[in-house]
Amino acid sequence: MPESTQPSRDTPGLPIRSLEVEVIAGPDAGARAGGASDALTVGTADTNDLCLTDPTVSRYHLELRRAGDGLYVVDHGSTNGTRFEGARLERATVPAGSTLTLGHSVIRVSDGARITLPLHEGDELGGLYGRTPVMRHLMARVAKAARASSPVLIVGESGTGKELIARAIHEGSERAAGPFVTVDCGALSPALVASELFGHEKGAFTGADRRHAGAFERADGGTLFLDEVGELGADLQPALLGVLERGRFRRVGGREEVRADVRVVAATHRDLRAEVNAGTFRLDLYYRIAVVVLSSPPLRERVEDVPVLVEHFLREAGHAGPLEEVFGPDALAELCRHRWPGNVRELRNVVEATLAMGEAPALDAPLAPGDPGALAPDALASLPYKEARRVLLDDFERRYVARLLERHDGNVSAAARAGSMDRTYLIKLIGRHGLKSR
Repeated sequence: MPESTQPSRDTPGLPIRSLEVEVIAGPDAGARAGGASDALTVGTADTNDLCLTDPTVSRYHLELRRAGDGLYVVDHGSTNGTRFEGARLERATVPAGSTLTLGHSVIRVSDGARITLPLHEGDELGGLYGRTPVMRHLMARVAKAARASSPVLIVGESGTGKELIARAIHEGSERAAGPFVTVDCGALSPALVASELFGHEKGAFTGADRRHAGAFERADGGTLFLDEVGELGADLQPALLGVLERGRFRRVGGREEVRADVRVVAATHRDLRAEVNAGTFRLDLYYRIAVVVLSSPPLRERVEDVPVLVEHFLREAGHAGPLEEVFGPDALAELCRHRWPGNVRELRNVVEATLAMGEAPALDAPLAPGDPGALAPDALASLPYKEARRVLLDDFERRYVARLLERHDGNVSAAARAGSMDRTYLIKLIGRHGLKSR
């Protein structure tokens, strides 16, 4: 990510060093990419910035991002891994000039030319707020994406404001006068997702006593926001792909095709590239929904925005006085030191609780999956139902699958048999939780 040094307000952009990648060994030796961005991807899928032909490299093998003076490397659950100085890494910061081994290929990652990242002129866009370069760069990209008509995929942790980004895209687009319809794919039972997306005819199933217009139909002329699209099962992915390609669909139980003029904006906290590598998310569907990819940064990477957000939430809650009446300098400094596992949503809850009770709640309760104490009743009760349910399910899946693999020495087929699970689904869970199999 770009450095968080605050530029002057009259600066049109943020000067940084770009990234460059060169293949120095392997079937694609001599191939290069980069020089015009602060992030790039490497893999065999043709949408990567550096597209390789090495069959030992995964479709979306790794992503590189600027991280201060170093380069942040993210391996997307690749089959053969990414190695740095002999050690396999999943997420790490390496110095410019480092060599990484990907299957039978070796690449060198280096600083590129100096470029200027565009920054949004103000500190607000739609419902998005922030003065840090990382946030103003995101807002500039959101505004640019809004003016286009391409599908957008928003990635980021829970609570970072992915739906606000989707709404900002809609409100800045030519479709702003049309409907904005949201479907949370992670909150619906698998049996109801098809009906919610495409609608159903009367009598299509037990309880279908009338025709129901699905989300695509309701969003005609506007934007459909598919939240947590990574939760869609393998049986529904072809249907979603079909409507995105043809602009037509059938209601559940129906025979006639229905046309819908809809722009799709999707979001996920999953690593969909890793799920493509694992074969649990369709590559052609990923192509369709990820024409433009926007990354929503966690609050811990832009803590300088905490005072801006606190003031916004106070005004939103009806507080008309100065910020210092509620959060003095010491309290504000404590907020800026917090890691914010629940991101902006957690900060909003803290502000609202402080206004209601006259004092700030304790900030030492970790709420993110995988953090110690995440499953404590008080921690779960402070989350919305959907988030608390997701924390519990994620923790159960991660622990169960890890133990299952451990008992069977990483053999996926043996683990699937022992767990009475579909092997493909087990592979999806392994990729989802960053676990390693044999």
